[in-house]
Amino acid sequence: MADDEEDIDLDDIERRMQGAVDVLATEFGGLRTGRASASLLDPITVEVYGSHMPLNQVGTVSVPDSRMLSVQVWDRSNVSAVEKAIRNSGLGLNPAADGTLVRIPLPELNQERRAELTKVAGKYAEQAKVAVRNVRRDGMDVLKRLEKASEISQDDHKLYADEIQALTDRMVGRIDEMLSAKEKDIMQV
Repeated sequence: MADDEEDIDLDDIERRMQGAVDVLATEFGGLRTGRASASLLDPITVEVYGSHMPLNQVGTVSVPDSRMLSVQVWDRSNVSAVEKAIRNSGLGLNPAADGTLVRIPLPELNQERRAELTKVAGKYAEQAKVAVRNVRRDGMDVLKRLEKASEISQDDHKLYADEIQALTDRMVGRIDEMLSAKEKDIMQV
């Protein structure tokens, strides 16, 4: 069984599943919870110099207080593009420029908006689960091919399949925990 490790790379499967969990964590960081967080602006890209760049590559994002974000834009000619990108981000933010500083006040979240954000969080979590299940399916397909080609035994197939399923269950459990924590965070009044 040891020489089959090249064909069934459980570490690679786990790494790919963890990637889906990491993406979910990043997406959750972009969901407003009523408190200012610089990561809220991470998903925003700005159209400057003929291409789309992450916001943090055109200015410095800071959190002056719990209800305010600010972006110190490095190039004055990009201020309006930064404002536009933030306004059109779908995060419900209304930035205001003051020279090269863009201030972004965070409005209070009402109950309706909080409920909407929990639905978005649920969609993100479901996408992450689908990604994890796709990695599981890929791993199971490799197992079937190897068994069919007589490169692994039926017993080895079962052992690997059980390990892949245990990994999947662990990752899906982690996603559920993250979703539960994020929903609680969003709904806190």
